[in-house]
Amino acid sequence: MSGVQYSAKKTGDIASALLAHYDAHARSLPWRMPPGGSLPDPYAIWMSEIMLQQTTVAAVIPYFERFTNRWPDFAALAATDDADVMAAWAGLGYYARARNLLKCARVVVSEYQSQLPRTEAELLRLPGIGPYTAAAIASIAFGECAVVMDANVERVVSRLFKIATPLPAARPEIYTATNLITPSVRSGDFAQAMMDLGAGYCSVRSPSCLLCPVSSYCAATALGLAEAYPVKAPKKTKPVRQGIAFWIEKDSKVLLIQRPGKGMLAGMRALPDDGWAARGDGDGIPPFEADWRILDSVIQHSFTHFTLDLLLVPAAYPPPGKGWWQPLDRLDAAGLPTLYRRAAEAGLARRETIAG
Repeated sequence: MSGVQYSAKKTGDIASALLAHYDAHARSLPWRMPPGGSLPDPYAIWMSEIMLQQTTVAAVIPYFERFTNRWPDFAALAATDDADVMAAWAGLGYYARARNLLKCARVVVSEYQSQLPRTEAELLRLPGIGPYTAAAIASIAFGECAVVMDANVERVVSRLFKIATPLPAARPEIYTATNLITPSVRSGDFAQAMMDLGAGYCSVRSPSCLLCPVSSYCAATALGLAEAYPVKAPKKTKPVRQGIAFWIEKDSKVLLIQRPGKGMLAGMRALPDDGWAARGDGDGIPPFEADWRILDSVIQHSFTHFTLDLLLVPAAYPPPGKGWWQPLDRLDAAGLPTLYRRAAEAGLARRETIAG
């Protein structure tokens, strides 16, 4: 790590410069309060931080607004049916977050009198809350001094300190550097200012160093090397899995099922399939004998650790042993995850082609 920023004055100046910029230019987001003002609703911060895990702000905002309008507090969320929450989450991805959202709400209601605990240590005991999320909630919602480190902060700090160790091995080093510049007062505003900086001026590609409020303190910028940081280890090639989804139609309705409670897309509504999984292809066996016809198009969907090539196979219907018939004109209300929504769109397009 470069020693450029290791004087108390310089590290303190970084926080002062960034907070001054944040006071004038903070993003307006539905879960935030204006900088320097009163603390936000802890429920809103918790909800937003869970949704923002590995997901962009633009994608999260409409989901956050729908969830908080429909379930405005922990008690309301804890009392709802799992299937309703999973359906409302459909399309946001990483569905374990939705399951943990419900688990956490129910623990907060049953064990904490519907109030989030205030400290990182207590927050870490709750379902779905890891070190980053605990630090973010403690600092932003409760004003506690905590080191908040997400991908945006990692990028900003690795450039400020010119940290040459590749990720993810660099994270302890980045954490130490982030701790150096985190102020004891307004650490929540500072964390949000760092996130804004990483999402704006200090972007992954083509960072706007000339406009950055802390560029004069940045070791990587001084050498004209901002884009070279953070250093990343080579990516592993994702395996490609093969699977089949079955389109079973009757009287302008399509058969849907609810997936098992464990595994990929657990608990979500979906089209029947051939048992594809993260570790292997589907077996290709249809649910019953029929004149199954494989469509030409393949729905390719990328998960965290693998890519799935999904064929859509339509056929006539039998009486279903499980599942339910969803009207085609209300298919968008079924709450299908993105993979099966795209498969359903292909099924609907096939019908229109035949009808035309």
